[in-house]
Amino acid sequence: SYPTVSADYQKAVEKAKRKLRGFIAEKKCAPLILRLAWHSAGTFDTKTKTGGPFGTIKHQAELAHGANAGLDIAVRLLEPLKEQFPILSYADFYQLGGVVAVEITGGPEVPFHPGREDKPEPPPEGRLPDATKGSDHLRDVFGKAMGLSDQDIVALSGGHTIGAAHKERSGFEAPWTSNPLI
Repeated sequence: SYPTVSADYQKAVEKAKRKLRGFIAEKKCAPLILRLAWHSAGTFDTKTKTGGPFGTIKHQAELAHGANAGLDIAVRLLEPLKEQFPILSYADFYQLGGVVAVEITGGPEVPFHPGREDKPEPPPEGRLPDATKGSDHLRDVFGKAMGLSDQDIVALSGGHTIGAAHKERSGFEAPWTSNPLI
């Protein structure tokens, strides 16, 4: 079951979603915002029930994780918009941004369930996959730590098709597809 939020909170979610839709489209930053949402959520560990989308990615300690290079740009971009919605947690706001990014790039409408609370401490580094390692490594990170199937892993890896790799962030450079925003 999902957490329950107040009617005012739900109204703020709907208004923030509309503002995010316009903002992300105008700035053409859907790939970056989706990456922020995913890297935040992608730290969850099923065994310890720690990590995950709890707003900690806004803290310098988590932004400094190697896999998060360049996500400080997303945090800075979103901050003025987030300030308009003080009732919303950063955890919900960043995940809502990911939902909007999927939708405006032609993906499906994604149900959004608010109620995440911000946590003060980021997860340890090393919970996101190393891009230089192969499928066995992906299975270790996503399968063993997060409980995901091979089909889930392929679907998540497909998220790269809406963006491009930047050498200063990942060590790789180039788009994954010939039309990375569609």
